[in-house]
This record gives sequence, C-alpha cells and structure tokens, in this order.
Amino acid sequence: MLRDNLRVIYYIALKDMRTYYLKPPAISWGIVFPITWILAFYLRAPGDFRELVPGLIAMTILFSTTAAEAVVINFELRLGSLERLLLAPVTSSAVLMGKISGGAIFGVMMTAIVTVGSILVLGLQPHIGYMIIIIIVSCFLFSTLGALLCVMVKEVFEAQTLLNLPRFIMIFLCGVVYPIYKMPAWLQYIASVMPLTYTVEGLRESFSFGSTHIIFRDLFVLLGFSLLFVFAANNRFKRKFE
Repeated sequence: MLRDNLRVIYYIALKDMRTYYLKPPAISWGIVFPITWILAFYLRAPGDFRELVPGLIAMTILFSTTAAEAVVINFELRLGSLERLLLAPVTSSAVLMGKISGGAIFGVMMTAIVTVGSILVLGLQPHIGYMIIIIIVSCFLFSTLGALLCVMVKEVFEAQTLLNLPRFIMIFLCGVVYPIYKMPAWLQYIASVMPLTYTVEGLRESFSFGSTHIIFRDLFVLLGFSLLFVFAANNRFKRKFE
C-alpha cells in the first residue's frame, strides 16, 4: 500500500509539473513578481540590497508554491478530473499529497534559481546546509497552505482571491521588507503566528551565520505549521468527496 501511494504521489506531481507548473504564467508569477516587488521597495529607499535577499527568497517560496494551486485543484474540481481520479484504487490522501508535492517541487526549483543568482551576483556566503533545509521545509509548508485554502472553495477565481489575502498580509507583516521589531507590539504578535515570519528569520540567520538555536527553533515551528496544514487539508479534502 505504501509503495502504491508513493507511486500515485509521484505520477500526480509529475503530471501537474508538466501540465500546469512549467508554463510561462506560473514561472512569471513565481519569480518575476517577487523580484519586481522587492525592487520597488529598494528603489523607493535605496540601501544594501543584500539585506533584502532573505525576503526576496521568502517571497519566491510563497508565490511559486501557490502559483498554480488554484488551477491544479480548483480547475480539476470543476472539470471533475479529481472525482474520476478517485474512482481508481487510490486514497484521497495520496492524491492530495501528489498535488502538494508538485507545488513544493516547483517552489524549490524557482527558489533555487533566485537564490543561486543572488549569491553569485552579490557574492554572498550563507550557511548552505541550513539555508537548503529552511527552503525545502518552507516550500512544502506553503504548498500545503495553498492546497488547504484551495480545497475550501470550488471556483478558480475564489481560490485566487482567498490565496491573495494571506499572501499580501504576510508580505507586509512577516519581515520581508520591514523589520518586525520596528512594528507596534500588536503587529508583532500577529506576525508571530504567521509561518512566513519563521522562513524569513531562518533565512536571515543562515545568511548571517547567526544563532543555530534560532534556526532550529524556526525549523521546528515550520514543521509544526506543515503538520497542521496537512491534517486540515486532508480532512477537508476527504469531506469534499464524501
């Protein structure tokens, strides 16, 4: 059964990559938008661009992993593709994990391009091991978050609207372009319950060779969010087809 589920996850992720993710709209939304956004803030208040790199990577993770979730899940819900797929001897959990895995893999690919380019152009020397772990865990987390939000609605436009709300809130409150410690206390509390905060913090620590304790704490929190979102998305997905 485990081997069958892993095979299902693999082929669903592969199909989604070929059909949805490796297309110009998804690639542009996953890479061009975060870069444009960061450059807008940089040009408004020029400074050391190196300080914005962790935020740029975090934004790339966020937008690339959720770039096509609305199409991957909601478009197939509308067409009935998911219902037909579940008629096969596969579990709904395996189908959902296939959808999540495709988004996570695409996120890792897009983030790798931005990260390697930033390191080479700016001559940065991060702690490679910690940085890679933070990126992989974060890509899985935000792909799971995208799946959770998308299974809550049916239409593609509804999913896009629902995805944009947390994405733009996290951009402004999670330290991407503005330090959290400079925000009012009540905004800092809100930021502390948002997963992107820990992605940004973990990336900053890995680029500055900061506290290992903080990096492991961030990883623990990100893994906790991942498990929470997987559990919630899986339950919602099962109920949708009961």
